[in-house]
Amino acid sequence: MANVTVIGAQWGDEGKGKIVDWLASRADCVVRFQGGHNAGHTLVVGEQVYKISLVPSGIVTGTLSIIGNGVVLDPWALKAEIEKLQGQGVHVTRENFAVADNCPLILPIHRDLDGLRETAAGKGKIGTTGRGIGPAYEDKVGRRAIRVCDLAHLDALEPQLDRLCAHHDALRAGFGEPPIDRAKLIADLREIAPFVLQFAEPVWKRLRDVRKAGNRILFEGAQGVLLDVDHGTYPFVTSSNTVSGTVASGSGMGPNAAGFVLGIVKAYTTRVGSGPFPTELEDETGERLGQRGHEFGTVTARKRRCGWFDAVLVRQTCALSGVTGIALTKIDVLDGFETIKICTGYKLNGEIIDYLPSHAAEQAAVEPVYEEMPGWEGTTVGARSWADLPAQAIKYIRRIEELIECPVASVSTSPQREDTILVRDPFED
Repeated sequence: MANVTVIGAQWGDEGKGKIVDWLASRADCVVRFQGGHNAGHTLVVGEQVYKISLVPSGIVTGTLSIIGNGVVLDPWALKAEIEKLQGQGVHVTRENFAVADNCPLILPIHRDLDGLRETAAGKGKIGTTGRGIGPAYEDKVGRRAIRVCDLAHLDALEPQLDRLCAHHDALRAGFGEPPIDRAKLIADLREIAPFVLQFAEPVWKRLRDVRKAGNRILFEGAQGVLLDVDHGTYPFVTSSNTVSGTVASGSGMGPNAAGFVLGIVKAYTTRVGSGPFPTELEDETGERLGQRGHEFGTVTARKRRCGWFDAVLVRQTCALSGVTGIALTKIDVLDGFETIKICTGYKLNGEIIDYLPSHAAEQAAVEPVYEEMPGWEGTTVGARSWADLPAQAIKYIRRIEELIECPVASVSTSPQREDTILVRDPFED
């Protein structure tokens, strides 16, 4: 039985929550391997709506859910999210939830620094969520992070605090802010420590046992490949690697654990925050896509920018992440459009290119080359088989497959879990 890795193959917000929720009901374990609570997933199960940012989506179905070491963990956000889930009737215990004891922590000082930098950046704003993700990853690679395991040894934290404060106090002074209140930071950590430590363990050991038992593991990615710190639209990216290869380092398992890589792809394109967006529509069509697709960020509530499907980008992200098949979501949002466009290439300096360049100025300068297709009458909402789809909708899906050079594994036709056309079962591949 194959493991499955789910990643976003655009700029995030592709509808991973529903797909992960559907797959989690058939998995034995769900693992987050990168990112933090800047990743928002909305799950619709019957009449109940769950909004999750940090805890793996599998928790809703009672599946063993693990936060791997590649995640940066805000302990206060974790507590708030678990308490909210428990208020919705979701049981979270040591038996079905674990946190890697070597996860770096997001501290209040990280949130402070995130906000100070964005405010000072002016036109150079990156468009972060302001939740301290970037500064926490910086401290991780700078070898001054406080980790989950340190919560059990707070009396021995002084040397780490010295390194942390030496770095942050200088930055804070530059912004006219006072130095870190060490006593308050320790007091806050001491208060939250028991809650976090009840779930802490070397999760690589539990994952090793899950794998030895032949159980199915679902790796749940956050954000999207175009926000990858190496391969995305830099510098308008997140601070972690979002590609499927991060499964190995972010979970404590080997690179052969990823299994079937399922890329989640929206039937059009959206983006939150700043950065290049070749197919963006700043007109009535863009507004129509946004309104029909309810395009507001789960975490930030910011309005998403909308545009036509960009086959150049998705072909590129599928190659970067070794995508085995895609899950095409929100096809129903395109119902009723008289004409639909697909970006098949870019024009840059008078030449046609078939990839997104690495340099920010060139990314901003590319012009989309479109192919037009007729839309379809009728509706795709709730379709659960090819026979339920209008013929022109099927042609649109098939054309996407050709252009991105990757097959469709499933098609989502509404937010409801059951409204899915399954073409290829990732767990049985």
